[in-house]
Amino acid sequence: MKIAIYPGSFDPITNGHLDIIRRGAKLFDQLYIVLSENVKKQSLFTLNARICLINQVVADLDNVEVIVSENQLTVDFAKSVDASVILRGLRAATDFEYEFTMAMTNAKLNSTVETVFLTADNEHMYLSSSMVKEIAKFAGDVSKFVPECIALALKAKFDDELCE
Repeated sequence: MKIAIYPGSFDPITNGHLDIIRRGAKLFDQLYIVLSENVKKQSLFTLNARICLINQVVADLDNVEVIVSENQLTVDFAKSVDASVILRGLRAATDFEYEFTMAMTNAKLNSTVETVFLTADNEHMYLSSSMVKEIAKFAGDVSKFVPECIALALKAKFDDELCE
């Protein structure tokens, strides 16, 4: 059985992420979306909210499961769920340098785990969670960039902030 993990903070998950997940689900018998806190960023959504939202948008994928990794290296987490692959998405050349460095470091830490890159679909190549959050913060329409439930959650989040 080929098991892969797709790690990230997914704050929020975008159509670009979903494209990688759907394509990855076709390549692997089991795909774990591994949520973690990015200590370099302040999250907009709580970990529990992200789990709930992601579960909603991947509910139709039988071989995809959302799990949480806390205080653990990605390669160690991969080993703990018997994953032999770390799935990563690439948008542009700037992503490649960062992702390549991370993949090489992970290979040094655990040579039994491979990193597989999927390039973003042209439609989503420019898309990032940060960009989506900024558009939503200023009441812009994010419906082209995220699933409907995510757009509604973003609207509610920023509407709440305006009322505080």
